[in-house]
Amino acid sequence: MLIRNETPRDIPVIGRIITEAFLVLPQSTGTEADIVEKLREQDALSLSLVAEDEGEVIGYLAASPASIGTQSGWSLIGPLAVLPARHRQGVGSALMAEALGRLRAVSRGAVLAGDPAYYGRFGYRALPGVELAGLPPEVVQVLPFDDAEPHGKVRHHPAFGVGESE
Repeated sequence: MLIRNETPRDIPVIGRIITEAFLVLPQSTGTEADIVEKLREQDALSLSLVAEDEGEVIGYLAASPASIGTQSGWSLIGPLAVLPARHRQGVGSALMAEALGRLRAVSRGAVLAGDPAYYGRFGYRALPGVELAGLPPEVVQVLPFDDAEPHGKVRHHPAFGVGESE
C-alpha cells in the first residue's frame, strides 16, 4: 500500500470513496464529499492524502487549518474515509500515521470529530473545555504535539458548514 498526495486524476474517485464510506455511518450528512471539494476549490487543504493499493485508490484523508480558542496553528483532520470493502485492513491507520508524521512538522496539533475508541489508538483524547459546535464533547478528539492543552471552541474552514469558522 502506498500513501501519497492526491493528484488531479484522483479527484473523482476520492468523492466516491468519501460518499461510500460515510453512507454506512448514522451521523453522515451526505455532504462530506462536497466539503472536500469546497476545501480544494478554496485552496484550504493542508493535506490531501490517498491510500493506493495495486493502482487503486482505496482511502482518503484530508486536513485543513484550524484553531482552538485563541491558539491558531492546529490542523483539523477530516474526513478520513476508506472503501467499506477495505475496512479493518489498516488503510485508515496508515493514512492517519502518515498525516500525523507530516503535520508534526507544521502544526501545533490535530483535532477531529470521531469515535474515541478508534482515534484513541493514535493518542487523541477529549480535553475538557474543547468544543466543536453541535457535537458531544466525547467525540471532539485532540492530539497536541507538545505539552499544551488548548481550551475553547474549535474554529475551522466555513466549508464544513457547522460551528465556528475561521
